[in-house]
Amino acid sequence: MAQHSPNVVAQALSVSAADRAQLMGQRGCVLWFTGLSGSGKSTLANALDAELHRQGVKTVLLDGDNVRHGLCGDLGFSAEDRHENLRRVAEVAKLMADAGLVVLTAFVSPFRSDRDRARAVVGPERFAEIYVDCPLDVCAARDVKGLYAKAQAGLIADFTGVNSPYEAPLAPELTVASGAESLETSTARVADWFTTFNTRL
Repeated sequence: MAQHSPNVVAQALSVSAADRAQLMGQRGCVLWFTGLSGSGKSTLANALDAELHRQGVKTVLLDGDNVRHGLCGDLGFSAEDRHENLRRVAEVAKLMADAGLVVLTAFVSPFRSDRDRARAVVGPERFAEIYVDCPLDVCAARDVKGLYAKAQAGLIADFTGVNSPYEAPLAPELTVASGAESLETSTARVADWFTTFNTRL
């Protein structure tokens, strides 16, 4: 876990997040997609990213697998490493939101405590939890990466939904039933919702 040096003092910055937002022409925020592996959260986040980009919104997408190839490449999948993975992501997302970007994150993020901490880091007024709700059996049937089969065979430990729990959001800003509607329908619905959410910031 990250350690804080007692000799590090925050540097005051001349350009505020509000100044950067004004220059960008938009308000920075974080849309945190959460759901089981195979629920479609990365696919939906990517489709929304493309739609918002088409609309002229300045976005960035942080995807769980991609982040683990770089920023979090030194971490495993133990509970402690998962906490640290999401701590880093939350801090990076905050910096990007401070710069005026709309940040989309797609992570299983199975524990409410980690998602609550991310909300606190980013700031609750500019953080939205989007729950990509899909039944476990549908996710396992998709098994696009073959992970459920490996976990069920005992080849992967601490795999969410098989031998590690997923704590569903209690009050997400938006829920998408990815097992019951098309990607196009879900993307349009989230894009419409975002228009309202962004004006409330």
